[in-house]
Amino acid sequence: MKRLLVLVLAVAAALFFTGCATQSFKNIGDPPGFFKGVFHGFILLFSFIASLFTDYEIYAFPNAGGWYNFGYLIGVMLFFGGGGAGAKGKRC
Repeated sequence: MKRLLVLVLAVAAALFFTGCATQSFKNIGDPPGFFKGVFHGFILLFSFIASLFTDYEIYAFPNAGGWYNFGYLIGVMLFFGGGGAGAKGKRC
């Protein structure tokens, strides 16, 4: 019973805190697509640092949806080297 109460309180808190989240609605006529997603993903580190000191968003919203997200992922992988080549490991 105690677990159920904790779960209900956690879900209620999550809904309460996300209810206050807002996004700007600039660029509704021309939402960013795949290539802007690649660019935004590539400059993620610099955008994050700028967002700490200014009112700058690191993720464009609204965007073109899945293609923007895919481009963002590709850009992040290009910058941070997430292609998976290092996962092979070295053989002795």
